[in-house]
Amino acid sequence: MSQSLTKIWVHIIYSTKNRVGYLHDDTIQKNMHGYLATIHNEYESPALIVGGVADHVHILCTMSKNHTVAKLIGETKRNSSKWAKQQEGPVELTKFQWQTGYGAFSVSESKVDSVRQYIENQEDHHRTITFQEEFRNFLKKYNMDYDERYVWD
Repeated sequence: MSQSLTKIWVHIIYSTKNRVGYLHDDTIQKNMHGYLATIHNEYESPALIVGGVADHVHILCTMSKNHTVAKLIGETKRNSSKWAKQQEGPVELTKFQWQTGYGAFSVSESKVDSVRQYIENQEDHHRTITFQEEFRNFLKKYNMDYDERYVWD
């Protein structure tokens, strides 16, 4: 085959450093989500949706055939942290950081719409569950081995 074709959906989740609510302002949150989507486009991994709440984000995207998950997320975090620190608004944005780690979970084509809806409803969802509980649930759902001591920062 002379052409390389891929379509790999990935649900990416990561938190702010120590789950600080840097994104509590609706405008900053909306702008951050837009900026994250822009970076994903630059790395040939277009986001269908970017959502989340004050202390974390969810991104549903298709992965580029030319970049690794680690490269995409590393560049997205680095560029968006730099961007956040340059925004006018709350003083705490000058200290903005993402956590070191992340979760990246495969999504079947048949589940894309339900994951999109899940991300759209983050605000309602987090009225009853913390980020840590949510992330642990993903780790269990995907049968991932992890050491609780190294998941959070």
